[in-house]
Amino acid sequence: MSNAETKPVEMRCGGPADDEPATEAVRVDVLTSRDVPLGGPRAMTVRRTLPQRARTLIGAWCFADHYGPDDVSVTGGMDVAPHPHTGLQTVSWLFSGEIEHRDSLGSHAYVRPGELNLMTGGYGISHSEVSTPRTTVLHGVQLWVALPEEHRDADRDFQHHAPEPVRTDGAEIRVFLGSLAGRTSPVRTFTPLLGAEIVLQPRAALTLAVDPGFEHGLLVDQGEVRLSGTLLGPAELGYAHPGPDALTLTNESDDIARTVLLGGAPFEEEIVMWWNFIGRSADDIVQARRDWMEGRRFGEVQGYDGAPLPAPELPTVPLKPRGKRR
Repeated sequence: MSNAETKPVEMRCGGPADDEPATEAVRVDVLTSRDVPLGGPRAMTVRRTLPQRARTLIGAWCFADHYGPDDVSVTGGMDVAPHPHTGLQTVSWLFSGEIEHRDSLGSHAYVRPGELNLMTGGYGISHSEVSTPRTTVLHGVQLWVALPEEHRDADRDFQHHAPEPVRTDGAEIRVFLGSLAGRTSPVRTFTPLLGAEIVLQPRAALTLAVDPGFEHGLLVDQGEVRLSGTLLGPAELGYAHPGPDALTLTNESDDIARTVLLGGAPFEEEIVMWWNFIGRSADDIVQARRDWMEGRRFGEVQGYDGAPLPAPELPTVPLKPRGKRR
């Protein structure tokens, strides 16, 4: 997915939020989202929880958009023209609907509920995303993972995986990245990560063993869920600091609750994010934008009916690095 903001903000991100020692207690911060229109005549709106001032990274997860359920007859659905990415992987996960994906690697695939599509941008890739005519209700998440310095110019790649659900008393878990509940995804990432959809039956509680070295984020799609004592509502993300080796999720509602659990080892490198680019300096961003506008580096997307997205104008002031946030 493209960051369709016309004036995207440069963000310098990296490292843990503080220097406090890990403890066994589960410390949870509640992050709220902001609405961002994707553009187009009817402007489908997404709820963005990462990045924000309070938290820019959870592990290497650096971007989280949550959208729907949207009646496409009203919103017009998703139609994101070819656009570029550098220095990241995109992770597409749907709850309902269907999206057609095309990229400059030559991949032509469909994003469907319960199936992971992961695209590695590396040095440069472009892609388009369009909801299909079969879609009536579009609902899901779009996530980005920052690539570490060693791999930020990695080769373009596209992976697909349909995880088998793990069913326990009161819960159903689909592990699309990393390991959880006895399941491990075969999909390759460049840093230790976790990604899983967790559906809880009404009033059900679930305790999961997790890596104590990871920081975690629980995004609530529907229902009210208590994350180890902290209540989260729809579209809120609970950030759990590293330290605990278990997390407890409790559905406090009388209906099914759905969540997405993200995790990863704290990402110690600094990154600069602007529009759809991740670099390490302002010069990286300027060069990536120039290459996109001049038709270099990112390849072409075949089969999309329309022109590529132009890059927004860079800020009138220089993109200034910011120190590591502690």
